[in-house]
Amino acid sequence: MRRSPRRDLVSGLTVAVVALPLALGFGITSGAGARAGLVTAIVAGALAAIFGGSNVQVSGPTGAMTVVLVPIVHSYGVDGVMTVGLMAGIILVLLALLRAGRAMSYVPVPVIEGFTLGIAAVIGLQQIPGALGIKTPSGDNPAVVAAKAVGDFAKHPHGTSIAVALAVAALMLAGARLRPAIPFSLLAVAAATAAVWGLGLATATIGHLPSGLSAPSASFFEASHVSSLLPSALAVAALAALESLMSASAADAMSVSERHDSDRELFGQGLANIAAPLFGGVAATGAIARTAVNVRTGAVSRLSSLIHAAVIAGIVFAAAPLVSHIPRAALAGVLIATAIRMVEVGSIKALAKAGRGEAAILFLTAAVTLASTLVNAVIVGMIVAAVVAVTKVSKAARLEQVPLHADLPPADHHAEEQALLGEHIIAYRIDGPLLFAAAHRFLLELTETADVRVVILRMSRVSVIDSSGARVLADAIDKLTRRGVLVLVSGVRPEHHRPLDALGTLDALREAGHVFTTTPQAIEFAHTRLSGAGIIPGQRADRHAQVC
Repeated sequence: MRRSPRRDLVSGLTVAVVALPLALGFGITSGAGARAGLVTAIVAGALAAIFGGSNVQVSGPTGAMTVVLVPIVHSYGVDGVMTVGLMAGIILVLLALLRAGRAMSYVPVPVIEGFTLGIAAVIGLQQIPGALGIKTPSGDNPAVVAAKAVGDFAKHPHGTSIAVALAVAALMLAGARLRPAIPFSLLAVAAATAAVWGLGLATATIGHLPSGLSAPSASFFEASHVSSLLPSALAVAALAALESLMSASAADAMSVSERHDSDRELFGQGLANIAAPLFGGVAATGAIARTAVNVRTGAVSRLSSLIHAAVIAGIVFAAAPLVSHIPRAALAGVLIATAIRMVEVGSIKALAKAGRGEAAILFLTAAVTLASTLVNAVIVGMIVAAVVAVTKVSKAARLEQVPLHADLPPADHHAEEQALLGEHIIAYRIDGPLLFAAAHRFLLELTETADVRVVILRMSRVSVIDSSGARVLADAIDKLTRRGVLVLVSGVRPEHHRPLDALGTLDALREAGHVFTTTPQAIEFAHTRLSGAGIIPGQRADRHAQVC
């Protein structure tokens, strides 16, 4: 923190200016109120900065978390949100102690982009009532609520709120494109507030904020809430972990030498989420947008995040009456612009071009996010991603017939003899993973082998084999053996013995001496067997020594 305090001071002030309207807006959108959003930015922002695993991460209320909290507010009220935040914090600390940070890196990019797109859509829809200047209709699904709001607005239309929301959003989007370093969100909100109140046109405000921070109500600690809220707490903890680690990874990518500690980041977010509800805040995560502003304005240490929290705290205690005059429509405009900026059009196009599977994962995850919950969206996205990955893996496995002479010295066989061997012996090379997805296709290809005397299975290029692959391989060997085909196996890698031995795939072949280290040894054995049966001419006396 002593390396470059001036740069951290500038970054902290800039981030605070950007974070203030977002904290207000996300607090209101979550249903817990503007004060809860500000308290979360202060308490969680400071504790996550001190105890987290990134030097430049900025934490606070986020749009993604808002999407998860809204149904909890509807079902259990604000006290339920506080309880969920506290429980999620404890879960995050446990995850950190279990060193689960690295596991979050296995979430596929299409799933991340998909639920980011879905979250952006949900946030945008949630702002429709505020932008229209009407009371938020009842309902859980944001699309249904937005449709009801439009219907209510059509009965008594007025243009003030819409004009304010669109003007704020347009100024933010245009300003971000022209001058990214300037905090146009705060400038837009300030201008909208001055214009609306100066003309006496305010129709909806966020309400007055208290000058102090009150303690949570007694019902916050009711034990009866704990069991029913546990699934919600798990969902909040999973989202907090995922979004915080995503944000920290993005910070690493934007800076030259920054490298975050995943487990420490979970620990810091856990402490932040334990403390924030005790002061009336909601669940928090690392905020990608605010972290990006922090890095791009020159932050080098945790001091910038602490300054960001301190500045917002100063505003809460010194300027709450001024903040209370902000029109609700102005904050709706801020969040609409934020939702639009969350959508990375370039990334979506790139994933769509990458293949149908990636596009399906992305849009399905986004659709489930909009229709259900974020956790369900991630689960569905992960399942579809697994199916797509398995399909690709199955296509990567190949069964290829290879010529015998490729494995023998040029002088070992005359051309005529090689042709004679080829009439009775077929060698197959198995390439890639022999998993359950590719196993049955492999069985069909192998058992359709032409009428030959010997089949040699070359397994040196099998990358991985599971129990399904081992069982199908055993079935293929058994079917060929019943047809009177001699099956020989060569090149089994040491790491593949375990699944093969567990299912006894090669036991009978080993007992018969039909498993070989190299393919030339298998060919020599087949030649000896065929010549002994009088099918092909006898071997030269020196052949065995030459091959071995």
